[in-house]
Amino acid sequence: MSEPKNLDNPPRRHWLRAAGGATLGAAAGLLGGIAMGRAGRAPAPTIVEAATRFAAKVVLITGATSGIGRAAAIAFARQGASVAFCGRREALGAEVEGQIKESGGRALYVKADVRDEAQVRAFVAKTVETFGGLDIALNNAGITIEKPLHEFSAAEWGDVVDTNLRGVFFAMKYEIPELLKRGGGTILVTSSSNEHRTSPRRSVYTATKSGLIGLVRAAALDYGEQGIRINAIVPGTTDTALVRRVAGMENVPDAAWEIGAAQWGRSNVLGLKRMAKPEEIAEFAVAMASPELTYMTGASLISDGGSGAG
Repeated sequence: MSEPKNLDNPPRRHWLRAAGGATLGAAAGLLGGIAMGRAGRAPAPTIVEAATRFAAKVVLITGATSGIGRAAAIAFARQGASVAFCGRREALGAEVEGQIKESGGRALYVKADVRDEAQVRAFVAKTVETFGGLDIALNNAGITIEKPLHEFSAAEWGDVVDTNLRGVFFAMKYEIPELLKRGGGTILVTSSSNEHRTSPRRSVYTATKSGLIGLVRAAALDYGEQGIRINAIVPGTTDTALVRRVAGMENVPDAAWEIGAAQWGRSNVLGLKRMAKPEEIAEFAVAMASPELTYMTGASLISDGGSGAG
């Protein structure tokens, strides 16, 4: 191995002079940054056993009586979490709660509408009262109305915005203080691949899902130093009751829907040639909430089966 060159050799002196001392200043700044970094928040220890990955953790999910939210509630509970979730449909909520408890998990369903601040506040409070705190939140509730922009009434516009965007604001407003009490935690927000690859008749939906990306990026900067990681999941089209309703096939036989969904996937999903299943997106959310991912915040990760790859 050759000896390091002396800093006093002419080429190096010339380089330092040409930099006008900026390099030395940068080095000093780097050393200062290292000193400050030593006092920063250390990464959390990781847990690798899947069945207990979220043991002693409390997870809150909005919009979990069906679809991705329902699948996520079941998935988090299966990995040891206590799960509180809300939705407007009581029968479905009770069904999900019962399913989790019958499997040995801990669950709480609360009827709540994310458009109503008081109901969101009460939902978060009930979660903390029941399970003793809050560690992870998945803000998933969302709706869509599809028509050309000029045909929207102000009420329809407000309904979509209040559910998809304002509802997430309400949820985070009351989740964050509880996470701070625990010394940090994780917030996930369900956006959509429509935020970067949209189609006609989805102007309002796309506006809200794009807005969520901006909200996540900025909020992550507000709370990163306090140990709260905030990220967005960006799923592609998923085989849920919402998608089926939008397709106008809510009342057709399941077999007809399955044929139509398969045809749509082959034509529109460039990579995997099919829609996602709710369980696949739920597991994606669970992975993003994992304690192994200690250095990710302000991110929006895509799971769209390759739709955006072309």
